[in-house]
Amino acid sequence: MPTKNFVRGIIIHMANFSFDIVSDFDKAEMNNVFDQAQREIDNRYDFKGTPALIEWLDSDKNGLKITGNGDWQIDAILDIVRKKLATRGQSQKLLDTSKESVTSNLKTTKDVLFKKGLDQEKAKKITSLIRDSAPKVKTQIQGDEIRVSSTSKNDLQAVMQLLNSNDFDFPVSFTNYR
Repeated sequence: MPTKNFVRGIIIHMANFSFDIVSDFDKAEMNNVFDQAQREIDNRYDFKGTPALIEWLDSDKNGLKITGNGDWQIDAILDIVRKKLATRGQSQKLLDTSKESVTSNLKTTKDVLFKKGLDQEKAKKITSLIRDSAPKVKTQIQGDEIRVSSTSKNDLQAVMQLLNSNDFDFPVSFTNYR
């Protein structure tokens, strides 16, 4: 809702602009990444006759299950996925590769979850960074996203540039421009 200022008896509506900061991924783009990576794995000569495979971790597509001959092949498949993410404009930081790979029956599998959502610690880190560099901008933590608002579009664009230039260990994207 716009704020009102009274100047010499005239009501001036000051527009409030805002956007949300989220840590999420585009599912359609992830489908494209998956399809392209699967096609490259199927066509690679060095993967012929090996158990090299990429699958969705669950029906909600919240991660990948990567199968290979060993850790070297898992790493090669992860490199393919990372390259496909880069070509599709998605952050490679959404891959959670912290789980250990499991070897059984001459196959190695690794579950790679997608990082999603801003927890309190990450949200506080972002809001304090914004508060320190752009004091005119208001931030508000709303669950797993942050609402950033200001009366100036330029201030909001400066905040976006600031966040894009920072190297967080999680993906950051912007939604709900108003």
